[in-house]
Amino acid sequence: MSTFGALNTAYRGLTAAQQGMNVAGQNIANAATEGYTRQRVQQSAIAAPAQGLMGTGRPEAGNGVSVDGIARLGNNFLDAGVRSAGAQAGYAGVRSSALQGIEATLQEPGDNGISDSLQKFWSAWQGVANQPGESGPAGQLLQAGTELSAKIAAGYQALTSQWSTTRGEAQADVDTVNSAATQVASLNAAIRTTTAAGGSANELIDARAKLTESITRLTGATVREQPDGTVDVHVAGNALVMGTSVRTLELSGTSADTLNTPVQLQWSDTKTAAGPDGGSIAGALSLLAPANSSATGGTFAETAAKYNAFAGSLRDAVNTLHAGAKTSSGGTAGDFSAHPPQESRRPSP
Repeated sequence: MSTFGALNTAYRGLTAAQQGMNVAGQNIANAATEGYTRQRVQQSAIAAPAQGLMGTGRPEAGNGVSVDGIARLGNNFLDAGVRSAGAQAGYAGVRSSALQGIEATLQEPGDNGISDSLQKFWSAWQGVANQPGESGPAGQLLQAGTELSAKIAAGYQALTSQWSTTRGEAQADVDTVNSAATQVASLNAAIRTTTAAGGSANELIDARAKLTESITRLTGATVREQPDGTVDVHVAGNALVMGTSVRTLELSGTSADTLNTPVQLQWSDTKTAAGPDGGSIAGALSLLAPANSSATGGTFAETAAKYNAFAGSLRDAVNTLHAGAKTSSGGTAGDFSAHPPQESRRPSP
């Protein structure tokens, strides 16, 4: 090897070392950056030049090191596991939050719950029985009945409010999915172009991975990598993103819908059900479903139906007992309640 050849080999080594230091600095600087994936310099040895016919046959040293690229140290298997766990967490998180909200409206056990009001209602009946014909105990009974009716109505109204809030949050999630899908398609185009030109698209891939993780957390989508560097995103087996093409999702109905209105996730172009396999949106849809006799009834509607059933049973039981009684003047008492409970209105026991 000539003197100039040795200097050139040393120069390549210094250049490779400098590139390694730059990448190490990049990794350290972004150690706390969300979505950043560690990188590493890929190197290979440059072989000695082939000897010609006039060669000496002696072994020749190589020509140094070559920097072949900067690898992104991601793991497809682990990334898929993160996305799957995110979808499960999204589904469970939405349902847990809703169930805690329902539990909070019950206020049980406590002085502000239905059971306390019901106990006061029964006690007021005992006072009337002990002092028939007196206006004081009768007034207390009517007040206790009104308070109990108000508690039941407040619980029902709280459920309708939670239903509307959850639907609004689901709509916001759908808008987020559509926005993220558009960005993924745009990044697919940039990554494909950069990779084809021999450049490094690691930062672009990190940004895309963060977006696909968000889509998966919301919809339970699956992500498939393609040979050209792009990814396809599928929701319930149908393509949301394919290369640079995007489809959009929407919720059926409008924001003015009320409790027991069916809500589904559907494709904007065909209006067919998109049925997410998991994620926050699937959790919200399980809460928003109408009440029915099967296990697929929505939590809000099923709980509201139980409020109505309780109010109706209480009304019928009290009216049955009261109707057979006699007034202090000897007349028939009749029904205790003046109006039956109705959906979305205050039920009167």
